[in-house]
Amino acid sequence: MPVNLNPPAPGSLKPIAGIRLGVAEAGVRKANRKDLLVMTLPEGARVAGVFTQNRFCAAPVTLCREFLAKGEPIRALVVNTGNANAGTGEDGLARARRVCEALAQQLGCAPEQVLPFSTGVIMEPLPVDRIEAGLPKALAHLGEANWEVAAEAIMTTDIVAKGLSRQVEIDGKTVTVTGIAKGSGMIHPNMATMLGYVATDAAVAQPLLEKMLREITNVSFNRVTVDGDTSTNDSFILIAAGTAGVSIDSEQSAGYAALYGAVREVAVFLAQALARDGEGATKFVTIEVTGGRNGEECLKVGKAIAHSPLIKTALFASDPNLGRLLAAIGYAGITDLDVNTVRLWLGPVLVAEHGGRHPAYVEAEAAAVMKEPEITIRVDLGRGEAQETVWTCDFSYDYVKINAEYRS
Repeated sequence: MPVNLNPPAPGSLKPIAGIRLGVAEAGVRKANRKDLLVMTLPEGARVAGVFTQNRFCAAPVTLCREFLAKGEPIRALVVNTGNANAGTGEDGLARARRVCEALAQQLGCAPEQVLPFSTGVIMEPLPVDRIEAGLPKALAHLGEANWEVAAEAIMTTDIVAKGLSRQVEIDGKTVTVTGIAKGSGMIHPNMATMLGYVATDAAVAQPLLEKMLREITNVSFNRVTVDGDTSTNDSFILIAAGTAGVSIDSEQSAGYAALYGAVREVAVFLAQALARDGEGATKFVTIEVTGGRNGEECLKVGKAIAHSPLIKTALFASDPNLGRLLAAIGYAGITDLDVNTVRLWLGPVLVAEHGGRHPAYVEAEAAAVMKEPEITIRVDLGRGEAQETVWTCDFSYDYVKINAEYRS
């Protein structure tokens, strides 16, 4: 089961006025499964997106980038699970365009005003006919209160749906932020298989919306890793519906800081939820790296630890294998690192300093920390003031089983 993570409680995901969501069972890969989501946006809504840096990016990622670059108002999003439409060449692009055209025809907008998203098995042809047949059902289900079922419809190997809402007061008006995400394995966003959608009913100027998205992505989805694999389909979308009667045009606008904080809180929660629901995860791990000369080298160390299969299996076994941790710090890529300045903690237990084991180290104390479902590993590089945080999880037997059977 996910580590201290439950699906959204009924009614906890607040509607965003003007944004309607509808789901359907299209049979994209398996029957009797919610696998198609349509989200329609009100006139005047603004949309920003960040996407995977994988060079084999999926066809829908290519189209999303193309359509957003045109600057046309986006009127709808369409998401299918079960098929990634990645590694499918020109045929995949044509199939993704067909989906946009089919939905646009039913909504009375241009195909370029529809953003497509796919997640699932790579290098399989997208079953466009099934998606087209499912669109009327999804449209018939449209409603502003459907965020929870939408969170379920975008799941693949996820065990639980992921979503969160936050509300803030701006100029005496309530502003809502609601977000959903999917992802459990093949998680190492670099933009940003993860999809994330966060919306607010505030009106936000387009350049500011894009800046906010880039900054928040960098401290949320770009700080989480399950297995170090950057998916072909990673996408994170931020939507400003503009229906709350609150306009934010610059960072000096009243309420900007409050809105930024709410969006960041939702994004960080969703990012952490990916690791908490990592395929077969039994431990949620926070890696704090301090004392770096810059953030880049702190991230190198944090991700070296987070990506190590030896460390991740030790975490699953509750084994305080200090040698694996020191090795990862050493090969992280800081060529002039003085190991004598490095200190390492497991939870509150100082386990290493001055290039070796701390003199007062007692393994039983570290082993007790490793048995907890949530573990903090802290590294002080002792060479500066920079600090960064990375979130990850362990590797269990189930991770291998889930991925070995993924296409069966």
